[in-house]
Amino acid sequence: MAEMVSKSRLLWACRRGMLELDVLFMPFVNEAYDDLSGADKIIFQRLLSCEDPDLFSWFMGHQVCIDLELAKMIDVILKRVKV
Repeated sequence: MAEMVSKSRLLWACRRGMLELDVLFMPFVNEAYDDLSGADKIIFQRLLSCEDPDLFSWFMGHQVCIDLELAKMIDVILKRVKV
């Protein structure tokens, strides 16, 4: 996913095997994705390519994501959910 993809493809990629991830990703794409910079959209797409167990651990705070760009995007998504 190195290049920008359509929103419909993103929504499909947001459908994960874990409901906990679905409820984070789907609303984020519908409500906030369009406001991201081009660079942040690429980072978000890269985040979606990660494995569900890793994503779950990062979002639930069980582990820290060592990729600083992905960690920043995780923080953006979590802050959006808490609003």
